[in-house]
Amino acid sequence: MKTAAANTIYWTLFEDEGWQFYMAATPQGLCYVGSENRPYEEMAAWLIRRFPGAAIECNDQHMKPYIDEMKEYLRGRRTQFLAPLDFYGTPFQVEVWNALRQIPYGKTCSYSEIAETIQRPGAVRAVGAAIGANPVLISVPCHRVIGKNGSLTGYRGGLQMKTRLLEVERRWSDEDRTRHA
Repeated sequence: MKTAAANTIYWTLFEDEGWQFYMAATPQGLCYVGSENRPYEEMAAWLIRRFPGAAIECNDQHMKPYIDEMKEYLRGRRTQFLAPLDFYGTPFQVEVWNALRQIPYGKTCSYSEIAETIQRPGAVRAVGAAIGANPVLISVPCHRVIGKNGSLTGYRGGLQMKTRLLEVERRWSDEDRTRHA
């Protein structure tokens, strides 16, 4: 796996309306969104592996654009993230992560549909592994991927977090439809 060269990685603990998770960014963009209620050490270990030698600095001001977008999303005021991302993986992983970014807000799709989207219909398991390695939860919406039969499947943030995120999108999508009916 490719690692990035960065001098400083900035991080913050995102806390808002019952949500709590760590976020980190390089000067180029958001590189990590962690699982809900996980310790700092989980994020720090990930950053040290991906950015060897980089300084890791708590900097809420640098993280403000990412915090603002995340708050807007979780409150139903944002359906798409526009802040830059800085994620690194194999070419296959990046291809899968970019396909995830095309899943519309409030919609879900299956692992096999993602495999078909990237024109590799036989790579469903590899797609699942790439989704599991997604370093930028929520902003790269792997929570929108479900089993072919409609069941909730594994999620790095845990099934409770996945369920909550899908409920956020369903709630705001339903409200939006009601307002425009």
